[in-house]
Amino acid sequence: MTATAPGSAPPVAATGRPGLPREVYVLSVVGGCVMLGLGLVLPVLPVYAATFGAGPAQIGALVALFALLRLVTSPFCGRLAVRFGERRVLVAGLLLCAVSSALTAFAGSYGQLLVFRGLGGVGSVLFSVSALATLLAVAPANQRGRASAVFEAGFLLGGICGPALGGLLALIALSAPFLAYAVLLLAATAASLAVLRPARAAGAASDRDVVRLPVLLRDRRYLVACFAALAQGWVLFGLRGALVPTVVVAWGHDVAWVGWAFTISAVVQALLILPAGRVVDRAGRRSAMITGTGLAATAITALVFVDGYAWLVVGLCVYAAGSALLNAAPAALIGDVVAGRAGSGVAVFSMCTDVGAVVGPVVVGLVAERADVPAAFASGAALLIAAFVAAWTLPTVRPTPRS
Repeated sequence: MTATAPGSAPPVAATGRPGLPREVYVLSVVGGCVMLGLGLVLPVLPVYAATFGAGPAQIGALVALFALLRLVTSPFCGRLAVRFGERRVLVAGLLLCAVSSALTAFAGSYGQLLVFRGLGGVGSVLFSVSALATLLAVAPANQRGRASAVFEAGFLLGGICGPALGGLLALIALSAPFLAYAVLLLAATAASLAVLRPARAAGAASDRDVVRLPVLLRDRRYLVACFAALAQGWVLFGLRGALVPTVVVAWGHDVAWVGWAFTISAVVQALLILPAGRVVDRAGRRSAMITGTGLAATAITALVFVDGYAWLVVGLCVYAAGSALLNAAPAALIGDVVAGRAGSGVAVFSMCTDVGAVVGPVVVGLVAERADVPAAFASGAALLIAAFVAAWTLPTVRPTPRS
């Protein structure tokens, strides 16, 4: 048996390969339904908004409102989970998203569209924070990497399949993807109620069950995981989502080439996400964080010097490999720190990704406009390099030897 230093992560490799709790798979399926539904509606949303007379600025506000309300609502998710329990908050989030999507399908004006889309942002963060908190509570310490990977795999598969299906449904009617999303969410709600057990009754959590934020902020593992989440949000939504499409089009390619680049990298990440989870559990959080941030930083740094489509796709694929590890390792670190207890730990971790998603595109756009595109890529590379350096400061914990 391997001893661990006080305050360090628990041993991260199992002596055997026991199956994951069934809640992990249910949460993965539910997350896949949510992401599939988002994929259905996101490509259609700008066109749908334009039917109400919305111009580019109004469409941009509609898209930004979803992320903004996620960010504003995040700080309250921990308190709600303590008061009502994760399962109830999770189900409330799914139902709110379902109602939002159904109402969006029947919106009569741009103003109504704004209100209904905003409700979806609130429901989205209630679901995502509660689902991750539930996942980390039910998964044993030596399976948190695998559990996080299975959870993320559901989101990845849903994200890959959603846009194509949304385009087909839009041929029927522009409102059809929103109604399909509502139905998917109702099915996900039913699955959650049927399988997930109430982890905490309302008001049952005592003070000792709550991890206070000042305590978390003194834990290096927590800070490194949150910083990695911030860097990921910045790169995914600022560089990958906002900058790469404009670069590809500037090279003379049409938007379809952007879709192919994103699809190829998403497939690479989907293929690697489950092996990445096993690496997190067997090799340890520190090794996985160092490798993941190293690969991601190398890929984004290389994009500073790339001037052709093929090398761009290669860079995105290398980033996808690093991102697969960064989808599992930081969440496992958060699980080690929080250890299934209530509080705002998971909510603040989720909020870091949202901050990167909201601030990243704005800053990256300003840098690209006032300096140049390589400088904008360099901003993301600098964040990932800083996360790589931070990962080296994590405590070293040797895996428990196998019997």
